[in-house]
Parts: sequence; C-alpha cells; structure tokens
Amino acid sequence: MRIAGPQARVIALPMLRLKHDLEPGRAIFGELIEVSGDSAELRLAGLRLAGPFDNAQGRQPGVAVPTRIDEVIVTYFAKPHTYTTDDIVEIAAHGSPVVLRHIVELCIAAGARLAEPGEFTMRAFLNGRIDLTQAEAVRDLIDSQTLYQAKIAAQQLEGALSKRLQPVKQKLIELIAVLEAGIDFAEDDVSVLPDATILERIAAVRQPLEQLATTFVYGKIVHQGLTLAIVGRPNVGKSSLFNRLVERERAIVTSTPGTTRDLVSETVSIGGIPIQLVDTAGIRQSLDEAESIGIRKSMEALADAGIVLVVLDLSQPATAEDDALIRQTQGRPVIVVGNKCDLTASGEGAGIGGPSPQIRASALTGEGIAGLRGEILRHIGGETGAQMEAGFLTNIRHQALVEESLAALTAATSAVAAKVPHEMLLLDLYNALRPLDAVTGATTTDDILNLIFSTFCIGK
Repeated sequence: MRIAGPQARVIALPMLRLKHDLEPGRAIFGELIEVSGDSAELRLAGLRLAGPFDNAQGRQPGVAVPTRIDEVIVTYFAKPHTYTTDDIVEIAAHGSPVVLRHIVELCIAAGARLAEPGEFTMRAFLNGRIDLTQAEAVRDLIDSQTLYQAKIAAQQLEGALSKRLQPVKQKLIELIAVLEAGIDFAEDDVSVLPDATILERIAAVRQPLEQLATTFVYGKIVHQGLTLAIVGRPNVGKSSLFNRLVERERAIVTSTPGTTRDLVSETVSIGGIPIQLVDTAGIRQSLDEAESIGIRKSMEALADAGIVLVVLDLSQPATAEDDALIRQTQGRPVIVVGNKCDLTASGEGAGIGGPSPQIRASALTGEGIAGLRGEILRHIGGETGAQMEAGFLTNIRHQALVEESLAALTAATSAVAAKVPHEMLLLDLYNALRPLDAVTGATTTDDILNLIFSTFCIGK
C-alpha cells in the first residue's frame, strides 16, 4: 500500500506499531494494529504505544495493548527525493485481500483518498520529476510482454527519446531567436540571415527528425508486436512448423490433408518481439463446407498479417497452387519456406519448376528453424537499423507530432523559396517547435494528459 502526500506519515502512523521510528529510505519491521481513538491520539502526539512486554505480564499499567492484525514492513521516503516528489509511506503486508482492504479503509477514514489511474506517475510529471515521454515509458514497461520490450521501455524511462530530441529543438530555437532578433532590432543593424543560410539551418533540423520518423515502423512492432500467418497447401507441414516455432504441440498434426479447419493462434517471442503466429487451413479447392469456411478464414488471415509465411513441400514437385498463392502475397512481406528438407537429399522437389524457397527447413528435425527465426527478424527490422538506436519512436502520438513538425518545416522551406517575410516564416517555425514540445509534455493540454494517464493502472 502506498500513501503519498504531506500527511502520509500522519495517516500511516496510528495504524502501526514499529520497532524503530521511521527514517527516510529505511525499511522498518512493524505490526498493523487495530486503531482506536486512544491509540490514534497517542500516536499523533508522538508517543510510542505500549509494547507487548513490561513488568511481569508485558503490559504498561493503564495503557491497553492494541490487537495485532498483521506483520508489515514499512518504508518511508522523504520529499523531494521520491517518485512523485511528495512524502511517501509504503506498507508491505502479507497480501491478504481482507487486510489490504482494511488498510485502505483506515487511510480513507484518516483523510486520504483513492488514487486515480496513473495518478502517481502524473504527479511525478506535473512536479517536474519526469517528462511525458518518460511517463508513457512507465506504462510501456508495465505492459511489456518480453524482456526486449522491457529494455526499450527502460531506455525511454531514462529519457532516451527526450535526449535525442533536445539538440534538434535547440537548433530550431536558435534559428527562431536569430530571426526574431533581426525583426525586433532591425534599426540596430542586427544582421539578417541570407536565405541560403536559413535553408541550411532548417535542413539541419529536418534531417534528424526524418531519421527519427523512420524508426516508427520498427518501434511500433516492438511496442505492439505483429501477426505472422502461416499459409500453404494442405499437408505441407504448416501445423508442424507452427508447433516447432511455438515449441510445443499446440496444433493438431495428422497425415490426413485438411486436418486444420479453423485458425489456431499463439503469441511467441522471437528476438524479443511478440509475434502472434496464426496456423491456417490448407488452401485448395474444397467441396467440404467446414473446410471451405476454414480456407476463407485463411485468406482473411493472409490479408491481415504483417508477415506471410508461405510453406512449400520440398518432398513433392511444386504445383500451380503454390505459384498462385505466392502471387497473392506480392507487395507484402513474405517468407517462402521449403519444409521437409530432410526428405530431399539433393534439393529436388519444390525447387524444380517452381518457386525457390528462401529458407529450407524441417519441422520434424528442427533443421533450418533458427534460420527461419533470423529471417523473420530481418523482415521486422527492415534496413533502417532502428533496432540499434536508442530513443526511437514506439508511440503513435509521438509519430503524429514528429510528422506535424516535419510538415511545418516543409512549409517553412517553401516560404523561404517564395521570399515570404520573416514575420510569416516564423509562424511556420513556431508550428514546427510546438509539436516537439508536446512530445515531452511542455505544451500538452490537460485533455491529452488525462487521456494518457487514464490508460495506466491504479497505483502507478
């Protein structure tokens, strides 16, 4: 239980019997006790309640010993060196819902109130402890499904994105300052920048923003994951390959073509990226109603997937259905996998007279599976190298703001080419600066803040 605010100690102490006085940054063993009017008054007066032993019976004459409810660990954090910059008292009980609810009731009776979703992080932001990108990283860290996602969120929490934006903002502010000075002090012979220099300085701002904007493709996948659909003819080993990637027997596998009639999905981590694998029904002409429905769902899954994995059977010659299926994936990220490579000694099969697989694998033996995972990661990362950078975009709000800033810089470039007065040019430059401020929260409205923090869980 976490209590934050100037009255945190006053509210917490009456319900506690501690071995030592509270000290900042020190965990103290104590007891949660039944609160009565007398005990509360004694505690608020700064007096220690009677311990269990004194005289022969362990009781101080005239003072009732409060009933113990639970043993607890109490930690006091003194302002301003806390998460919210307020005084904070944390009480760690044994986790009984009854006991925890009782502590909440005692706190509310003493004048506290329940925290709103994300209120602790919002107070940290409003008090200047963290900026908005760091606050949003707290939510991302809590929502992380993989260790890699947690590492990226931790980078953002350390201010990686803010640090990357800061020099860009500084260059833009310096350009604005020079142009403002040229307008305000024209009579004092303050030099006005020539158009070529202005264009160079706008380009110096624009280039790193464009590089940052390209990281969103990879950053969105890191944040949200993506779907990978496994498609192919019946009995080429799609379900076996699915099970091999999932690393357990998740889908039913038989030698009978058309076993899979419905979509089977499972989320796995590949290189730290959460990927939803979808095993689909074999695509062929079918007169069976149930199988036909499954094939229709397979085509829908193919259309919705971020990456399509087309499975070929290397133990058999390629068919027109293989060619047609690969043609349907043109223009989309696709990986062609030749399964059952353990049944072909000399590369015969689908490679002759048909499409050549990018990856040769065997779902039975596991051969080529590591290479398949690597190929999936290559498709995810693209050629931008974003995964090697710190401070890339994972949030659609940030992406929209960066694009808005770039649009304003484009307008500013056009204004310079059109010989627009500097007073009007400055409007475009300010329009480029405001979205960058909104990324970190310098100019974010209350409505946006409420929307962001309402997605947090209570107590964060």
